[in-house]
Amino acid sequence: MRPPDGHGDAHEADPFRSLRPRLVRLAYRMLGSMAEAEDIVQEAWLRWHGADRSAVREPAAFLSRTVTRLCLDHLKSARVKRETYIGPWLPEPVFDDGAEDGEDDLSLTLMMALERLSPLERAAFLLHDVFGMGFDEIARTLDREPAACRQLAARARRNVRAARPRFPVPQDEGQRVVDAFFAASRSGDLQGLQALLAENVAAYTDGGGIKNAALNPLFGFRRVAGLLMGVARKSDFATPPVLYKGTINGLPGFVTLEAGDTLQTTALQIEDGRITAIYVVRNPEKLRHVAQLDLSRPLPTPDP
Repeated sequence: MRPPDGHGDAHEADPFRSLRPRLVRLAYRMLGSMAEAEDIVQEAWLRWHGADRSAVREPAAFLSRTVTRLCLDHLKSARVKRETYIGPWLPEPVFDDGAEDGEDDLSLTLMMALERLSPLERAAFLLHDVFGMGFDEIARTLDREPAACRQLAARARRNVRAARPRFPVPQDEGQRVVDAFFAASRSGDLQGLQALLAENVAAYTDGGGIKNAALNPLFGFRRVAGLLMGVARKSDFATPPVLYKGTINGLPGFVTLEAGDTLQTTALQIEDGRITAIYVVRNPEKLRHVAQLDLSRPLPTPDP
């Protein structure tokens, strides 16, 4: 049994259809995986389908509560997988403008800040600060007192604020840096990299133990530039085709097809015109949904 897809008059009366994009965003931000988020929302729909609708006053609250609880249960088992994950763990890349929820754009940098929170802190922050749920309802969702939920959200908010970029990067500026970075990094232009990378730049490469990637984050210009120069100097290196340039998890970036038909996404954190962080995903298990996209065409506008 599948959730409603929007076809047929019977589906028009089901609030799940209109709430589904919101539920997927909530689950993705709780889990960092679009595939897992879709599975969670599918399970929520099954529970919605089997519920006594006459007893549900507020479908949005019921479904948000259901998705959150399913995510919290899932995170208990996911934590074990994260502890044994090979190399840096990054969220699955998604293509959107990162701003569908107002000021809290929740870019990849902020997704990583959420990852450092406890599951309850993450849930309280997302439900209140991003999705606008009141603390009384959050308390029922998390089975905690409202005051405790306020504290959870406040602690999370402090961490998220510390991670948020000070100034948003205009799209044209981001594209300029992306183009310059691609040219310098793939040609082995050290001087060009010196003009682009911040002295304290960090690089995170997620191969999941399946594709070649650095096993630990790299910090500082010398180490990051050394990695990029090493790749460019390989005897069999060829500049890969760029399949997409645009926004990845709210950050400027690009998608390439590397040697061995390896799909790779690269997203850049930019501050004051310099790249402060580089996020590379090569794990094919995290790129299945990317492989299914037609990146030669403009990507669809995110669901409202």
